[in-house]
Amino acid sequence: MNLVSFNVFRTLGLPNTTVLKPDHFLRHRELLTEADWVLFPEYWQLNALVHGLKCRVFPSVSSYRIGHDKVEMTRAFQTVAPAHTPWTLIEANGPHERDQVWNTMTHPFVAKLPKASMGEGVWLIETRADWRRYCEATDVLYVQEYLPIDRDARVVVIGDRVLTAYWRTQADQGFYNNLARGGRVDSSPVPSVVTDLALRLARELGVDHAGFDIALVEGYPYVLEFNRLFGNQGLGQGSELQDAILEYLQRQDEPPGPNDPTAPEQVWSTAV
Repeated sequence: MNLVSFNVFRTLGLPNTTVLKPDHFLRHRELLTEADWVLFPEYWQLNALVHGLKCRVFPSVSSYRIGHDKVEMTRAFQTVAPAHTPWTLIEANGPHERDQVWNTMTHPFVAKLPKASMGEGVWLIETRADWRRYCEATDVLYVQEYLPIDRDARVVVIGDRVLTAYWRTQADQGFYNNLARGGRVDSSPVPSVVTDLALRLARELGVDHAGFDIALVEGYPYVLEFNRLFGNQGLGQGSELQDAILEYLQRQDEPPGPNDPTAPEQVWSTAV
């Protein structure tokens, strides 16, 4: 395969890969159009590459579009797995909406900035002062019920399979499980009810490169979000991730076999 990458760190070790700087991508139209896959472009490149140059990109367009914004992500989750999505309110940030959300939610509750990542922009709302500070920092009100957990599971999906799954335990200051905010990796087994939910969401939404964050409440899984560009703190130090990406891309170029459920049904001509 002939690959072009815009992220040297995430594609290090992949064979036949040319690395380009995102800002210079239009200087390399021919290289891009001849590539079998274009890997890890910036979000702002997506329309030009997919619709303009007709490139195949990895991660998938769905991974980019849905993973770009927590509001859109939650709405997607609500369509395919509403029973596994925490109760969420999304409103414009106006005086009436602020009061309505405050009076509707059970306290405490969680508020988020729609485009933050790595544990940033997540607020535990316990008081009116907490709520006021959050409202002053966002354009959109995005709030969820508070789940009584001290850990969540990170499930890494590559292509159409789970690569790895591990627990992230709560930071010393409480509330945050994200490793960037002081959470810790716990390698205890993650139950299949969690990994099955992540894989189901990935397949139904067309997401092929993501770290899903899933909470388990009394044995029942709730999806919190996914990160298209997830951290590697909980992954091994070898080439397992790159190998999984390469294997998935190669399989996309193989014609489906007769027993492949994704293969189109063969229609035989009949005499009239």
